[in-house]
Amino acid sequence: MIDALIKGLAISLLLIFSVGPVIFTIIKQSINHGRRGGFSFVTGVWLSDIIWVVLSVSFSEAVKTLLHFKIPIGIAGCCFLIGMGIYFAFIKKIKPRRTQEPVEIAGDEITPAGKKTNYFAIFSSGFIINTLNPAVISFWVIMAASLASVYTFNHQIIIFITCLAINMLADVGKVLGAGYLGKKLSDKNIIRINRISGALYLVFGLAILSGIIYTLIKD
Repeated sequence: MIDALIKGLAISLLLIFSVGPVIFTIIKQSINHGRRGGFSFVTGVWLSDIIWVVLSVSFSEAVKTLLHFKIPIGIAGCCFLIGMGIYFAFIKKIKPRRTQEPVEIAGDEITPAGKKTNYFAIFSSGFIINTLNPAVISFWVIMAASLASVYTFNHQIIIFITCLAINMLADVGKVLGAGYLGKKLSDKNIIRINRISGALYLVFGLAILSGIIYTLIKD
């Protein structure tokens, strides 16, 4: 029992301190759309992680076959990241939100520009980014396969519940921290963060895509 909890904690630390497009998007969404926007995004990420964990533990052999399609899945994910990078870095017109505080009408946040925040779109982007990330697929499938050879099914459940719970708490901290940071930033810095976020999408997407192309050429 204690060993399983420690193992879950160790795995969660790998996820918490890993650097990827998700952490930067959490910051961007929290600054642009407040805590509700940040939580909408991380909820999509959480749902994706939970689905992959359940599939990996319950249908490990079937999910392993997805690793054979890691390249097309990776290419799809790269195209999605690159597209979002181009959009946020060069196309999207970002209007400052600091001129006045957002207001809520019937439970929906309305930005100072008068545009209602689409929380479902934010949630969906978190889900898609995480689901189409080949590193996420490989991580959960390989982790489930390796744990299955050492731990019982009940211990595996404890490990993954501990891992997901701690990772979710860390994401909550990121959202709250980013929301606090957003209140201290000027309009110019908020716009700059959005541009940097778009550039990071491009970097991660191109880096993963170049790795896939190198693998194809090498084989």
